[in-house]
Amino acid sequence: MPQYKDEERGSWYCKFSYQDWTGQRRQKLKRGFPTKREAAAWERSFLEKQQGTPDMAFKTLVCLYMEDMVPRLKESTIVLKKRILERWVLPYFGERVVNGITPADVRKWQAMLLSSKREDGQPLKPAYIKRIDVELNALFNYAVRYYSLPANPHKTTGSVGKGGSRSLNFWTLDEFNRFMEVITEPQARAMFYTFYYTGLRRGELQALTLGDIDFEKRLIHVSKTYSRRDGKDIVTSPKTIQSNRSISIPAFLRDQLKEYVGKLYGLTLNDRIFTLNRSSIRDWMIKGAKKANVPVIRVHDLRHSHVSLLIHMGFLPLLIAERIGDSVDMVNHVYGHLYPNSHTEIADRLNDLVS
Repeated sequence: MPQYKDEERGSWYCKFSYQDWTGQRRQKLKRGFPTKREAAAWERSFLEKQQGTPDMAFKTLVCLYMEDMVPRLKESTIVLKKRILERWVLPYFGERVVNGITPADVRKWQAMLLSSKREDGQPLKPAYIKRIDVELNALFNYAVRYYSLPANPHKTTGSVGKGGSRSLNFWTLDEFNRFMEVITEPQARAMFYTFYYTGLRRGELQALTLGDIDFEKRLIHVSKTYSRRDGKDIVTSPKTIQSNRSISIPAFLRDQLKEYVGKLYGLTLNDRIFTLNRSSIRDWMIKGAKKANVPVIRVHDLRHSHVSLLIHMGFLPLLIAERIGDSVDMVNHVYGHLYPNSHTEIADRLNDLVS
């Protein structure tokens, strides 16, 4: 359809009719384009979204996909998807027609990923390549399911990258105690004790308010998670359904937390009790570990440390899963190797029955 010059404003606009999702004909007017070409491009993109056919531009498919996902996924997940698509997918496929993308095109894109470098000159990590590749596959599956794309070209090429590439690191109780001997700042001490003896995720711990702690019953109620994006504090529901839980804590940790929050002036029930940011927590861990002469591990590895401690104490996967807010399958998959004598014990007990 033609575009029009707005002589009064000195810009271009498009005016056209289209059929909405109910089948009704509607009029659309959009002003303020610097050039006729930009007005035509906006009209074409709008109509592609309305029609949703497999010959639409790939960038239109991405817009439709993201609009559909926003109300269904957590904000943090949407931010990550958007970042990956804008950095690694749209520059390569954005102007292509969806049903014109072949398995050979996908394979060339995968080769580009495998040869790409980070800002420090190092290759992309296999787990990150896998994450990017999963996003492209999800887009094509979405087009097949909802916009009549005959087949997913990614299905032919298969995936690249490798999930779960990070090794499982943790501190033993002795290593943790040595680390705590060099941590003197009150907030850091209370925070690291809570990490180690509860298995809380970093976001869960940072979201804790005074009202989340029941000192009398020795319980920490987990119902939210914290993150910081674009200079703003974001508090949302936790990672999974299982993450909503109440954790029993030992008396010494209850006393430690009670002493710590008692020194925070003007604290209300809705105030967060741990305000150290992500980089500060990491700095404390690195400096403390080096000073205590223990291995440097990630903040998330304190969660692994808690689980390994519970396994060493003989607790079963079901109880551990409930405590850390995850599934039994995850505990068995990630931590199963920490039960080294389980299979031998089964065989020995079966042998005792016969004996």
